[in-house]
Amino acid sequence: MMGTGSTFSAKKSIFVALFLVLCTRVTTGNNPGLVHRTFQYKYSFKPPYLAQKDGTVPFWEYGGNAIASAESVRIAPSLRSQKGAIWTKSKTTFDWWDVEIVFRVSGRGRVGADGLAFWYTSEKGDYNGDVFGSSDRWQGLGLFFDSFDNDNKHNNPYIMAVLNDGTKKFDHQNDGTTQLLSGCLRDFRNKPFPTRARIEYYNNILTVLFHNGMSNNNDDYEMCLRAEGVHLPKAGHFGLSAATGGLADDHDVFHFLTTSLHPAGQDAQQPSDEADRLSKEYQEYQKKLEQQKEEYRREHPDKAPKEELEDWFETDNQRELRQIWQAQSGMTEVIRDLSRKMDEVIGRQERTLGLLSVGGGHQAGAPPPPGGQALQPAAVLSRQEVEALLQNNNYIAQTAKEIRQIIGDVSVRTDNIIQTQARQPTAQVQSSGYEVQGLMNEMRESMNNMKQGMAQISHTLNAKDGGVAACPTANCLGLTTFLVITVVQLSLLFIYSLYRDSREAKAKKFY
Repeated sequence: MMGTGSTFSAKKSIFVALFLVLCTRVTTGNNPGLVHRTFQYKYSFKPPYLAQKDGTVPFWEYGGNAIASAESVRIAPSLRSQKGAIWTKSKTTFDWWDVEIVFRVSGRGRVGADGLAFWYTSEKGDYNGDVFGSSDRWQGLGLFFDSFDNDNKHNNPYIMAVLNDGTKKFDHQNDGTTQLLSGCLRDFRNKPFPTRARIEYYNNILTVLFHNGMSNNNDDYEMCLRAEGVHLPKAGHFGLSAATGGLADDHDVFHFLTTSLHPAGQDAQQPSDEADRLSKEYQEYQKKLEQQKEEYRREHPDKAPKEELEDWFETDNQRELRQIWQAQSGMTEVIRDLSRKMDEVIGRQERTLGLLSVGGGHQAGAPPPPGGQALQPAAVLSRQEVEALLQNNNYIAQTAKEIRQIIGDVSVRTDNIIQTQARQPTAQVQSSGYEVQGLMNEMRESMNNMKQGMAQISHTLNAKDGGVAACPTANCLGLTTFLVITVVQLSLLFIYSLYRDSREAKAKKFY
């Protein structure tokens, strides 16, 4: 009896087959004159899971001192005399291609060595060769990122393209300048962001674009070289190699993305046997799935099939409704949080007003009521009563300011009288009876004004709140105490002025 597990396994296999077919047939654009681009997964690698658990890279093989990890391939580590390379297992099945490389060359030295190389050759090279870790004689293209100045012409780091038909030996003494097709002087060591190179070969035209790694904009490329009339092998292997010498750098490659190019109006060139095999497998999986569905319906006639292929996907309407529901849920949570905070603020205000009313009914330090009974909180003050209390406090503060101003005027007048008497033309001290008498009259008048003001304040307070706004604690200053303190201060001021006059009079007797 077939179970639901076998049905799910068959569906999974169909999705895998569909993914493989789409990967080999995805193209962009259908207008004449455009270039169709097809991503080639068998000639590419990128993170995450770049290397498998056993250390292998799918569709690639590496050797020498190369190290593959889940995020990158270290072609050559920063140790002396290290060499390594990585090559595709199978040759290309397309004539034109576009390769993008994301790499980083970094080291602690001011000068690095030796460099990194990109290869497109008819046969795979060596993993421990003399030319940047690969074979010396090759047939195809070698794009070298040379970081060491062998010829001592101070023209490194340098990017150069070198063609070889398999008979030429690389000119190490001159850094290959006698053999290069074209190149550009670019610094690619120790950059804040990974550097990028894009190599395009289409219609026998080789174009190399370079990203210097000074920004995180992935499209910030600049032209390095362009050469026409370049003839490369129709089928070849892609590869990367690197080497170190007396100096050393880390040569890390993160992405190697290959895209096949073909003119618009033509189908992407794919091997017929692979396309036939994928089509045959898809048909077999489809027939097997239909058979399993029929068997399941016969064995379970009472159960309608609930798992359909369309149920695995989300329609546009469902996605829109889900987004609306998520937004509404988020707004509801925010409103609920604001309501909770508002309740907390209102509760704090009510507790504060309750403490004020309790303090007004019981003086601080008063003994608790007999019998161990708890204090019953007084009624909560209304808003009008609180506003009246605040107005009374403001009126008291304003009156105290006026009293301070009156005392200041009295002090100024006293100083003026003393200074006027000191400027008399004779050396004898004039009789100060008139001045003293005038000063006493002014002080008496000021005291009467103060008494009237304080009486008016007391009358106003009693008239406004009827004694409700009395001092909540015993620390308030009473009217009598305030008047006594004021009289004492004025007396001390008057005595000090008389004392100072007597001292000045005695001092003038010596003249």
